[in-house]
Formats: sequence, C-alpha cells, structure tokens
Amino acid sequence: MKRRSFFKLGAVAGALSVFKPAKASNLLSSSFEGSAEGPIILSTWSHGLEANRAAWNVLEKGGKALDAVEQGVKVTESDLNNRSVGIGGRPDREGHVTLDACIMDEQSRCGSVAFLEGIAHPISVARAIMEKTQHVMLVGAGANKFALDLGFKTAKTPLPEVKKDYEQWKKENKDQFKKPEINHENHDTIGMIAMDANGDLSGACTTSGWAYKMHGRVGDSPIIGAGLFVDNEVGAATATGMGEAIIRIAGSHTVVELMRQGYSPKDACKEAVRRIISKHKDLTNLQCCFLAIDKKGNYGSYSVYSGFNYALKTKSQDMLVDSEFDRNW
Repeated sequence: MKRRSFFKLGAVAGALSVFKPAKASNLLSSSFEGSAEGPIILSTWSHGLEANRAAWNVLEKGGKALDAVEQGVKVTESDLNNRSVGIGGRPDREGHVTLDACIMDEQSRCGSVAFLEGIAHPISVARAIMEKTQHVMLVGAGANKFALDLGFKTAKTPLPEVKKDYEQWKKENKDQFKKPEINHENHDTIGMIAMDANGDLSGACTTSGWAYKMHGRVGDSPIIGAGLFVDNEVGAATATGMGEAIIRIAGSHTVVELMRQGYSPKDACKEAVRRIISKHKDLTNLQCCFLAIDKKGNYGSYSVYSGFNYALKTKSQDMLVDSEFDRNW
C-alpha cells in the first residue's frame, strides 16, 4: 500500500471510530400542528379572533403583513373590556396603567415602547419609533413626549370601573412581591404574527402588563427577541404568559433559531417551553406559551400548562385552537 493511501485510510478509520449515531430522542421530529397555503395570521388568546379579522382585511387586499399586524392588535388595544391590553388594562401598584408594545417587519426593522401612559395605541408609537428614528426602544416620559409630539391619540386611564377594582384590590393586598396567577383572566398580552401573499412575515405585541405589578416593571412584550421575533428567512414567533421567565431564555428568538435548525414550529415552541421548565424550581402559576409560523406556512404552539389558546385565520379558517401543553414536568 502506498504511504499516501495508508494515511487516507487511517484518517477515515479514525473518523469512524469517534462517530456516534444520534440518539432517537435527540433527532428532530416532523411534528406539525398545521399548515396553510397563502396568507396566515396567528394571535394569542380568544381576543385574537377579532384582531385577526381586522388584520385579514389588510391581507385579503394584497396588503403587507406589517400593516396587518398593526391594524389587528389595535382592535384589542381599543377594547375597553379587555383588562390586560390597552387603555382598558389594569394598573400597577401605584394606580398607573403603563403600556408596552413592539413591532417587527420582514426586513428585521423593529420598534418598541415601554412604560407609556395615556396613549391609545402604543403599537403605532412603536412603529413610528421604527420608521422615524434611529432607535429601537423609547420608554417612559421620553416615549410619551415622542408620541405627543407626533400627535398620537391620547386616552385617560385607568377607566372608572378599573380604578374601582384597583381601590378594592389595594385594600386587600399588601404583599408587593406576590406571584400572579397567569390564566385566561390575567394573560397580559396580544401577540400577533402574520405572513402575507408575498411570503413576507411581520409581528406585533402589545400589553398593559401584569395587573398590579410593581411600578416601573416591564415584561417580555416590548422586548425584541423575548415577546416577539421575526426573521424573514426562517419564521416568526411570539409569546405570552410570565414575561420574566420568557426573558430568561430570549424566548421568541429561541423559537425562531430552533426553526432555523430544522425544528417544526410546534417542536420549536415545545423546546422553548422545556427550557423554561428546566430553569425554574417552582412552576406554580408559571404559565408561558409560544406561537410560531415558518416560511412555508407551517404553524404551531406549545405551553407549560393547559389553558392556552390562539386564534388562527387563513383563507379557509377562522377559529380558536387549544394549544398542546407539557405533561411531563
């Protein structure tokens, strides 16, 4: 045997000796919750149904996903009966209704606003930050000034009935560090992701946050990569639930990056949920949920507990879907 051939054979043998086949449990699954041809909209919770319909009015006319998600979540921001989003939201411990929102388009442009008071549509302020400034996020007084300078519609908060509930809560609750219950009554977000007829993706997320939170608290909803992330080459994801836990794993970005690696949207959401579970010793009331679309129109979701649902809108579907949840922890 020639010397060169001998070393080639030795290299191949060495490589084979260190190669170990992947365990079946580590292989990517092909688990898909659903798939759509053409435009699709997904949004969190039952209030997403009406929001999706407003967004669909944009998409069915050939409009952009960016315009659709903004118009869609504005419906929820305007809902005076919604206690977890917009001007009907519950206040913090000091009686202030503080609003957070973010938006992201197919070019990875993004805008975000946090700790905003007295403005009817924080999602539109977030978009203006994206389109009119060199920044991504404005907060507090600076965000308010920016919104007022551009003439955004104002709103007086809290609503009288919300203030009445707050006064009662204040009498009964003294523990400022009490952990909240995240459920259908206190789910604190609408996150919406959409793909238009051109195959472009965008997303929006808006909230009034955790009811009776500490003054100054900001959760995952306005944070790009936590409450929302869009990569037009791969897919889009949004989150809802306990924002602090979602931030800890950069939740929505994690879901999109898992899809980049080959995970289906559902399995990417499932893996993100399991990472959250693995990083918390106490899962009491720690509900977190993820929702995702990939570039092919496949979609999926997953949550820590049962009880999460999302609104789906396509050419042929307009429905509420119960998410799968983790039964193993």
